[in-house]
Amino acid sequence: MSSRESAMTGTPPIPPGTPPPGAGWDPVPPTPPAPARKPSRVKPWLTHGATAVVALIIGIAIGGSGGGEAGGERPTPTLTTPDTTREPEPSTTAPEPPRTTAPETTPPPPTPTAKPGPATSFEGDGMYLVGEDIAAGTYKTAGPVEDDLIPNCYWARHKDASGEFSSITANDNVKGQTRVTVNKGEYLEVKGCQPWKKVG
Repeated sequence: MSSRESAMTGTPPIPPGTPPPGAGWDPVPPTPPAPARKPSRVKPWLTHGATAVVALIIGIAIGGSGGGEAGGERPTPTLTTPDTTREPEPSTTAPEPPRTTAPETTPPPPTPTAKPGPATSFEGDGMYLVGEDIAAGTYKTAGPVEDDLIPNCYWARHKDASGEFSSITANDNVKGQTRVTVNKGEYLEVKGCQPWKKVG
């Protein structure tokens, strides 16, 4: 159809190369062009920051789901900071008392024992050296021993220890209480007498 015919009939002209009507195809009106997109008002740094955050979250999720095990690496342990704000709990054990060491004490020096001197009392038959066995002085006895068959108390002063009659300087046989004074260097012989005791 020519442009003149289409103008007379009131139908739009058919562009060349278009199949005629009734041939199984209807003409499609041309699609209008899309409007131009307006530039985004979102700031570039905000979009880039959001992209970085999403990428970080995805990376953490991949690493926590076994990425370390696949690569043969062990997960890095997380260091925890001790809580220093809590007060220490009081100890329930009693403190040990301080050990005291006893000072070393030096024992006192031993007291010298005095050499025993001559006795001031004696009993029994025998001969005693005055100044060594018995002290010089006056001795007293109660008399003869009562258990003897014939009670008799004999004493004798000797100038030596020979026991001879010539060595006797004084002697006596008594039936009761008596006293004898002896000097140093003499010997006193007694028989059958009760204990003697120095009285002067």
